[in-house]
Amino acid sequence: MTAAVTVAGCGGGASGGPAGSGGSGGPGSAGVGDPYFPKAGNGGYDVSHYALDLAYDPGAHHLTGTATVTARATEDLTALNLDLEGLDVERVTVDGGTARWRRAGQELTVRPAKRLDRGRTFRVAVRYSGAPVTVTDPDGSEEGWLRTADGAVALGQPTGSMAWFPGNHHPSDKATYTVTATVPKGLRAVSNGEPAGEERTKGDRTTFTWRTTEPMASYLAVLAVGRYETGRTTTRDGLPVHTAVDPRQAAASRAVLARLPEAVEWAEDWFGPYPFSSAGAIVERPGDAGYALETQNRPVFAGAPSTPLLVHELVHQWYGNSVTPKTWRDMWLNEGFATYAEWLWREDHGDGTAQETFDALYAGTYFPDAETNEAVWSFPPARPPDAAHISGVPVYQRGAMVLHRIRRTVGDDAFRALLRGWAAEHRHGNADTAGFTAYVERSAPDKDFDGIWSDWLYGEGKPVRPSKP
Repeated sequence: MTAAVTVAGCGGGASGGPAGSGGSGGPGSAGVGDPYFPKAGNGGYDVSHYALDLAYDPGAHHLTGTATVTARATEDLTALNLDLEGLDVERVTVDGGTARWRRAGQELTVRPAKRLDRGRTFRVAVRYSGAPVTVTDPDGSEEGWLRTADGAVALGQPTGSMAWFPGNHHPSDKATYTVTATVPKGLRAVSNGEPAGEERTKGDRTTFTWRTTEPMASYLAVLAVGRYETGRTTTRDGLPVHTAVDPRQAAASRAVLARLPEAVEWAEDWFGPYPFSSAGAIVERPGDAGYALETQNRPVFAGAPSTPLLVHELVHQWYGNSVTPKTWRDMWLNEGFATYAEWLWREDHGDGTAQETFDALYAGTYFPDAETNEAVWSFPPARPPDAAHISGVPVYQRGAMVLHRIRRTVGDDAFRALLRGWAAEHRHGNADTAGFTAYVERSAPDKDFDGIWSDWLYGEGKPVRPSKP
């Protein structure tokens, strides 16, 4: 049985192609110098759109595709790099003309026939194929192309998206997407955004097209191929909510997914207007994906989610997906905010106050095991020691504690305004920790935050117990 996925704009393979003319200018950098993933992303250009055209055969575990990357040169370029892990490149073109290319690790270096002048918009098309790989993160978790019982799910945080399409794979370069997927009849292909046209069946294969019109970091792109029970509802304001659930998880997921519209409306009250044109969820079997991930528009869950987990991944649509970190050092701006949203949900639904959660974390009684409680203080949330710790316990829990300390300092009304203002100011953009602390200080110029930053955000070890409200 064969599954085909169409993604406008990407390809696969070995080095080749005719030589091109040179000219002044130089190659774009291989990597943007991220403090934890220095090879991620590339310099010299800014991507505006990915069009991906893929075909996947689950039985043979074989992916073919063409990726068309539309970008603007930010400097004069004689060559540029794309990130691509594994897969075989067969052909590369720039604006329709054949380009030279070579492979070195995850770097696909493309040399166009003529220099790309600064400010010029151009299109690179890469045709590629092969067995897509699973990437093991520094912390031991798996991402990239994950095979499932009846297909596959592609997850990208932090670098796994390069396992299924070539691109500028760093969160600082966001773009829109069109993904067209042709899969064996009876399977479905689900991606970000909204369906673009009707599904089309020809012979034993069916084609699905998804379009993402708001900017998206590549690590938030998802492609899920398999058998799903799909649903569509709306919030009271008419926001579409799309769900795709593995049939074996359907019964266990039904009640919590029915709360998605309610959760969106609750989150809008706290964080401002929902930042995207649809919401939803993808639910896989627990063994097919080992964790939940906030993929844009519709997070992926490994089995039926709990309500707090659903809220956590939903709130990432504001913090992480719309307001995306400039580097992977700023992960607490994603995870601390989404974790604190869980505290707020429980508080608003009569399941303990945020202060009680904070106190339990400080006292070391929040988690059932001493090791996890102690891990809260193992490093400051704004300074993970290395790439293996960007999703560590302090990034989530101590990051949320930072937000609670800010709330205690400014008061509830000002804190709500701060959360909404931060999301609005950086909507569909990128932000870092220095920008956030400066924003907080501007929002409440009469308050002193020095102790919060020095002790809770950047300080080593367990801070002195804060005074009671």
